[in-house]
Amino acid sequence: MDDIWIPLGESLLISRFVPLWNKWVDGFGNHDPGGGRYNQERSRWDVLHPGRPWATKCKERKEALAQIETDVAARLRDMYD
Repeated sequence: MDDIWIPLGESLLISRFVPLWNKWVDGFGNHDPGGGRYNQERSRWDVLHPGRPWATKCKERKEALAQIETDVAARLRDMYD
């Protein structure tokens, strides 16, 4: 496939299937924001999937892990009911 079509295909798949990590669990594709932006909250993705060393430098989220897990479970139920 010619590279020019990749963004279109990706956009169509995202709009059709609405993956959790594109709408409800922010931070999937994040990279180290750098020292000037560590005051921002840690992403939901990094709370659910700890392991990126730079993410621990970001501020803790106001919502707890259990709340994020509850939200994800609710979204999954909504998607498949």
